[in-house]
Amino acid sequence: MWALLVLYRLLRRAMVEAAESRPGTDPDRCGFTIAYQTARDLLIRAEGVLEQGMGAIGRRVLSALLPARRPRVSTRKVKSPISRYAERKLDGRPDTSQTVASVTITLLPPPPPHPELPTTTVPRYVGPGKTSNRMARVLTMLQQEPERHWQAREIAELLGDVTLVTTYRQLTRWAEKGLIKKVRRGRYTAAATPAAPTSHPGRNP
Repeated sequence: MWALLVLYRLLRRAMVEAAESRPGTDPDRCGFTIAYQTARDLLIRAEGVLEQGMGAIGRRVLSALLPARRPRVSTRKVKSPISRYAERKLDGRPDTSQTVASVTITLLPPPPPHPELPTTTVPRYVGPGKTSNRMARVLTMLQQEPERHWQAREIAELLGDVTLVTTYRQLTRWAEKGLIKKVRRGRYTAAATPAAPTSHPGRNP
């Protein structure tokens, strides 16, 4: 495997050096098959072993450059197997190849920085079977927007008195108890039938 990787890198290096010897030549136009077959022939005939400069591989590649690659409309992907249940997705992409006449690039502003979260959380035990004030606040937030998938950091920012690590732990604990629902990694939403929390004024976890 290492020998194959070394051979591949050497061929690619020879292709790039050949393209750089001719200004304005895109390395994508160099054919790997041509470089591979030329190297194989040189090895069989034991020719060009001590040749300096670009060498026979580079000359052969430059003599048969590929046409310039056309701009892609869709992203590259592995072809999916034919399925009887496949249906066409109306995502706006054309059914056939289209000529790209122009490309528009839109620079988006960077997102605003996240607010700083507390560095420590002071735990306060509220007793067995009791609901903490923080849990009641989280359940209220999630129930106000039941269709929203909340991130743990969003919940920690709204609470404002708990670290992100502690927020993850408490959300996981509440999801195991069925008080909230974990839809996927780091995303939470209100449970279908939330338990009625019992708030205790003046008490925090």
